Parts: sequence; C-alpha cells; structure tokens
Amino acid sequence: MKNTKSLIVYFFSTVGLIALLSLLGPEERSLGSNVRIVYLHGAWVLTAEIAFITAALAGLLGLLLKHDLFHTWSAALGRTGIIFWVSYLPLSMFAMQSNWNGLFLAEPRFRLALMFAITGILLQLGLWVFNTAWLTSLANILYIITLRVIFASAENIMHPPPSPIFKSGNYTIIAFFVGLNLLTWLAAYFLTRALMNLKPNH
Repeated sequence: MKNTKSLIVYFFSTVGLIALLSLLGPEERSLGSNVRIVYLHGAWVLTAEIAFITAALAGLLGLLLKHDLFHTWSAALGRTGIIFWVSYLPLSMFAMQSNWNGLFLAEPRFRLALMFAITGILLQLGLWVFNTAWLTSLANILYIITLRVIFASAENIMHPPPSPIFKSGNYTIIAFFVGLNLLTWLAAYFLTRALMNLKPNH
C-alpha cells in the first residue's frame, strides 16, 4: 500500500511537471501560444494509444506463454490507456475552442474517440468485475485492433496526416514535443505500476 501511494505521488508530480512544461512550450507562427494545448493534447492521446498497444502485446505474451505477470501488466496498461484516453477528450475540446473558436463535436475522429471512451470504460469495468486474466488480455488485444482499424478509415478534418509537428521542420518544436511525450510516458508508467497493485474484492 505504501508503494502504491508513492507511485500515485510520482504520477501526480509528473503530471504537474507536464502541465508546467506545457505552459512554457514554444509558440507557433499561425497558432501562437494556443499551440501549447495542441502539444499536450497530442502527447496525451499518443500515450493512451501506446498504453493500449503495450496492453495488447503483454496480453498476447500472457496468452502464449501462460505467464500471470504478463496478464497483470496487460490489465494495468489497459486501465492506464482508458484513463489517458478519457482525459484526452476535454483537452481535445479545449484545443478546438482555443484554436478554432468553437467546438466541432461532429468531427468524425472526435465522435469516434468519444465512442471508444464510453465503450472502453464499460469494458474495463466489466473486466475488473470478472477479474479473469486471459479474458482481460484477449479483450485488450481486440480493443486496440478495433480502434486502429476504425480510425484508419475515419475522415481527417481537424487531424491532417502526417503529424503537423514532425512535418513542420522546426526542431525546437519537435524536440519539445518529444520531451513532453517522454514525460507523459513516465507518468503513464507510474500510473500503471500503481494500478497493478489494485485488485477487486471478491
């Protein structure tokens, strides 16, 4: 329990550092200082997807090797992923409001993100209640596959590919965004380790 509390403190301390760093991020020519929320929004959703992907990989190893540790990592990473995914939505809305002076909630990718947030919450709650290692791992694999397949065919309106940040050629912005991502991954690691210690009561 003491270790869990320490991990939660590390997580929130890292989130505080991320917030401070975001306020000091480099401005961009067209968006000015409003681009800072875009940096944070981008790092947050990338971290969510990485958590989902690693949850699936850990789950696959658990199913193939029949090793409980991989199942435990898969369960915790899946929960971390949905926490970051759900909390990225208000960041996305803030980015819309700040940069486009309105909320374009009908934007295809935002609607899909909201749909996967709702289904992801329900899925993780169900997996928590059933508390069956192989089922959790399998569900995490199917969830990220479904998410990536559906998003791959979604229309891009406010999210033009490839990444505008890496396409910009501005190495100050690119280096800042990479650093922000590394910190966000660190926060996700602390959260995942804390979640690994939490077990449902049966």
